[in-house]
Formats: sequence, structure tokens, C-alpha cells
Amino acid sequence: MGNILNLNNSKTRWNNSYEVLQVQSCKRRRLSSNSCEDNERLIPLLPDEITIQILARVPRIYYLNLKLVCRAWKATLVSSELFSVRKGLGTMEEWLYILTKVKDDKLLWYALDPLSRRWQRLPPMPKVGFEDETKKGLISFPLRMWSMMGSSIRIVDVIMSWLGRRDALDWMPFCGCSIGAVDGCIYALGGFSRASAMKSVWQYDPIKNSWAEASSMSVGRAYSKTGILNNKLYVVGGVTRGRGGLSPLQSAEVYDPHTGMWSQLPSMPFARAQVLPTAFLADLLKPIATGMASYRGRLFVPQSLYCWPFFVDVGGEVYDPNINSWLEMPIGMGEGWPARQAGTKLSVTVNDDLYALDPSNSLDSAKIKVYDYEDDTWKVAAVDVPIHDFTDSESPYLLAGLLGKLHIITKDANNNITVLQADMQHEHAGSAFSQSIITSPDNSITEDAESSAQSQGEFWKVLATRSGRSAELVNCQSLKI
Repeated sequence: MGNILNLNNSKTRWNNSYEVLQVQSCKRRRLSSNSCEDNERLIPLLPDEITIQILARVPRIYYLNLKLVCRAWKATLVSSELFSVRKGLGTMEEWLYILTKVKDDKLLWYALDPLSRRWQRLPPMPKVGFEDETKKGLISFPLRMWSMMGSSIRIVDVIMSWLGRRDALDWMPFCGCSIGAVDGCIYALGGFSRASAMKSVWQYDPIKNSWAEASSMSVGRAYSKTGILNNKLYVVGGVTRGRGGLSPLQSAEVYDPHTGMWSQLPSMPFARAQVLPTAFLADLLKPIATGMASYRGRLFVPQSLYCWPFFVDVGGEVYDPNINSWLEMPIGMGEGWPARQAGTKLSVTVNDDLYALDPSNSLDSAKIKVYDYEDDTWKVAAVDVPIHDFTDSESPYLLAGLLGKLHIITKDANNNITVLQADMQHEHAGSAFSQSIITSPDNSITEDAESSAQSQGEFWKVLATRSGRSAELVNCQSLKI
């Protein structure tokens, strides 16, 4: 037992401890099917404090199976005490969570453990219907075509479905919801239900591996933008009900996970939208937030004016929590911020650097850009980023920060969801990505993954892949618990 208590963070010893626990649990079950339930201790003759110390050193990927030992083990594995011990021991793990949309617009979450390179499917998101929101005082209203700007669902397909079906949104749960991750949990905010913008917020707790309803937002909104600052979840913009249809929101609010309360923030001024030369253009062009990045202690929100299908970038605005006010975004930052499809601007902050992906006009090629705060310019950090079938995909790529490195989630030529890791050894030089291949969903190195990694040269490291089939990428978050 002394060998178990001296486990370090190495993968081999973690696996050894798991095997020991499995052997002990199997022996108990052979002796008596009820022995675990009847015993006062998690492991006979061993204080529970020591058992918790052992469990805190076991990788989280094994917890799902260990919960099956008995009810006492399950209760321990989802307890705050265990994860407090993990934090104290330095055995917290950072996982990547990817949201996909599959057949019939069903949303599915998958978690990736980057150490074992194994995938785990999350429980389904809760069923939220129009009836749930009407109980909270909301009523249905008609959708407008222009309200779908920034959607993770293909604009043309959605519009065509509306023309053919009145209940189109009945089979699109969480359509237009926004995703954020704070304080060790994932949050799904708002979205549409039967053409109504919802206030509801749902929280996924990875410790309990379950969804629960959290405090609702002050207003129903869909396609809003989220960001994390000072361990709080910020949400801005989006669309909600207006006269005769949907109208863009300038409002912003912040959620404190420790109090479970929402607080109002000053609305975005959309200053540049206020200086349009004619009333006609002011009525025609609608101001919207097209992204959000937490950077240098502030929230940077790029903005656009649009009248579907036309988009005009107008820079953006910056929220400073120290003065609780909005400021104008630096000109070079706003004008040079790379845009994804439908005008959305995706970015991620890694090690205090702000990165964005600039898609190319040709397939299988794109650039990673990093923002230079001092020069107020976007500079190329890497070239030839392999983004396949860009023109045909609703969401061809996602960006994430994981284990202190930049990651791109995309789909390869074989339609597999692929997680690429960038190793910026010579920062912003465009030639410093590591080379390697790692795994497929069953932890074996596939020929497809190997050939793909080799073709990408020495810039990229294929962290993991899994079968994507017809799945579309929607969102990704990283959590460390």
C-alpha cells in the first residue's frame, strides 16, 4: 500500500493505481455482492482519508467506471472534497469539450482527455421547449431572416426549412444558444424555442457529469457573444423580440457563479452605428456584435453593420471592468480582425496572446494571426493551416487554448474531427509548430492520421481524432478541474 501512497503524476503509476483499485473492488464483489454497501469504509481496513488521497491521483478518465463499484464510491467520486484534494495535490486535469451538431440538428458534446487521448461522450443537453419559457412569461413571435446572422446553422438551409415548415425550430433544440465556461462548468445560454428567444441558462458540471438549470438571464437572447473575465461569465448582444420581428440587442450582463446572480452592465454604445449619413441607412443597417475576446483584462467586442447578406465592419468596442464603461476599439485591431463565415470573428487568448484564424480563398490553406498590441496590427504567426472544405462547411474550424497551447479543431479530408496542436516555440515566426501524430478514438495510430500528420509538415501535431461523419462543429471549451 505504501507504493500506492507514493504515486506521482506519471501515466504508468496512475494506471497501476487504477489496476489495484479494480482488483480490490472485484475481490470485494466476489466475496459478497453487498459487501461494499455494508462496509463503513470505501476500502476495508483503510481510512477513507487515505482512499481519497489514492482516488485523487487516479486520472479522471477512469472515474466513470469507478463510479460503478458501489454507491459510496460514486458519492465520493462526485464530492467536492475529492476535487479539493486533487487541487491541493496538483493533479487537476484540463480537458477539451467539443459541441457538435448531427442529424436532425441534434447537439452532442464530447470531452477529450489530452493525456490519455481518449474521448468521452457527455450526457445529452436537457430538453427545453416553448412551454418552459411561457411559464416564465415569454410569448411566441415570428422570426425574421436577418436575425440569423452569426448562426452555427447554415443560413440558407434554415431559411428554406422555415418556408416549408412552421414548426422548424421545434426540432432545433438550443438553436442559437451561446456557450461559455467558467469556474469549472460549461453554460448554455438562451437560444430559440418555437421562435422565442429564451432567457434560460443550463449548466454542465463535469464533476457530477450532469446538466442543471442555472439562474436565467434578464432578457431572452439568441446568438449572443460570451467571454470570461475575473472568473465571471459575460454575455453581450444577440437578438431578441422586437416590433414585427427580431431586433439586435446592445445590452450586456454578467453572471457570478459564486452567487448565482446576474448583474446588468452598461449597454454597448455602437458609436459608429450612430453616425450613418441618412435615416434610411440607419434603419437598413443593423448593428451587431460579431465576436468577443477576453484580452489584457478587458473584453474586446468586434462589431458589424449588416443587412442580409451584406456586412460592413465598423471596428468594435472594449469593455473595461475597472471603470464599468465601453471604449472604442483600437482601429487596427477592429479593421484587421479576421472574419469567419457570415461575418463572425472567432479568436482565442493563449498565454496572454490573442490569436485568430484568417481563412484563405483556396481550400486547405489558412493563416494564424496574432494581435500586436503595441503596433495595433495583426501579424502572421503561421501559414498553411489545413482547413478542409471551407466553402461547404457551416463551421469549418474552432479555436481553443488547452494546456497552454493554441489548438484548432477542424475536420480532415476523411471527415474525421481532428484536434491540431500548435507549438509556438519561436513566437509569431510562423515556423515553430511541433511534429507528431498521436491517436485515433480507440487510442491506436491510424494510417489516415499518420499520412495526414506527415503531409502537414513539421508545423502541426495531431493531438486526437474521432469519426465525424456528418457532424458539424459548433463550439469548444476547455475546463480544468
